Amino acid sequence: MNGPGTEYQDVVVIGGGQAGLSISALLLADGIDHVVLEQETVAHEWRDGRWDNFTLVTPNFQCRLPGCVYDGPDPDGFMRRDEVYEWVRSYAGRTGAPVREHTAVRRLEQVPGGGFRVATDAGVLHAGQVVIATGGYHHPVVPGFADRLPIGVRQLHSSEYRSAAALPDGDVLVVGTGQSGAQIAEDLLLDGRRVHLAVGGAPRVARFYRGRDCVAWLEDMGVYDRGITPDAAGRAQRDKTNHYVTGRDGGRDIDLRDFALRGMQLYGRMIDIVDGQACFAPTLTRSLDAADAVMESIKNDIDGWIATQGIDAPVEQRYRPVWVPPTEPTALELAGVGAVVWAIGYRGDYSWLDLPVFDAAGRPEHDRGVTPVPGCYFLGLPWLHTWGSGRFAGIARDAGHLAGVIGARCRSTAGVLV
Repeated sequence: MNGPGTEYQDVVVIGGGQAGLSISALLLADGIDHVVLEQETVAHEWRDGRWDNFTLVTPNFQCRLPGCVYDGPDPDGFMRRDEVYEWVRSYAGRTGAPVREHTAVRRLEQVPGGGFRVATDAGVLHAGQVVIATGGYHHPVVPGFADRLPIGVRQLHSSEYRSAAALPDGDVLVVGTGQSGAQIAEDLLLDGRRVHLAVGGAPRVARFYRGRDCVAWLEDMGVYDRGITPDAAGRAQRDKTNHYVTGRDGGRDIDLRDFALRGMQLYGRMIDIVDGQACFAPTLTRSLDAADAVMESIKNDIDGWIATQGIDAPVEQRYRPVWVPPTEPTALELAGVGAVVWAIGYRGDYSWLDLPVFDAAGRPEHDRGVTPVPGCYFLGLPWLHTWGSGRFAGIARDAGHLAGVIGARCRSTAGVLV
């Protein structure tokens, strides 16, 4: 039941990014009353959490939301940061999403008798159902040994990096080679900075192969439609790092070996800071070889698809390593380093969520976004259902599934929770 002065909504969507806006569009089409709560502004992470030269790593033709597909002049290109920001914001305006900006949710809990209590910094709402569309990247991860950096070395997370010019003079150490770390390292290299790169275990993929973008081949092959298995191996899939590649300047490979030829110093995984030195494990060769092996295995799959489908596609020679580490450097004197960019990911923060919807490791527990708590859902998480769930291409399908579940529950509980 509603308390005095408590607002009721059939559905409260938490998060005003592309996931929250997608489910909102479908709820509007189904005539379901709801509100979207956004603690900042619509799509702000696209503008506030990316660097100046950021581009999508997936082609524009994969930008699809419910009732909206990219219709710009460059479907095979890659939107830049500000273009993505404006595209998502325009979607909110086009659909008429009922977004309340600058409204942060402080606590979400069940209400005896049914429904949820949503406490915000602007008041309390009672909801019949809730969709948590805040993503999984909340708090930047920085290693515990970061506090041993020498005084005077500026440290920042990849989410805070904007440009080479914004960093102090001196060398730059980038730690991590996921999508952000690899692209930031290239951004610094192109700007003429002396870059040291601690290479992690992320895989890579070719940008183009046999006449097409690899993403286009993989989409035709149905790779982004493959659902995650419900067992432990499937759940572990959600924690895997995405392949590094770039959409910059029309798209190209990111080859760390080529970076080394162009003056970048590569190291293995960073493990500590001792007496003013960064310490690294001797994992560089293994990491480079493993990343190349993944890239080549993807090409094998594409070759198999082309052969099976009888597609006439140009033949392309395979990659040959352009550089092999002569040694495994295990230390870097930090005296000449002006800045360190930590690009080792994020951790989720659901401390405001007082519901039994997490597994033993603290990860959201769900089946295609449907949690064990009736009426509570997650949307917009990587591998929510398929590999495509973490990109624009898969959001519409995920949102459509949840919209059907929400609509059925609304109809079955009509008049019960108001």
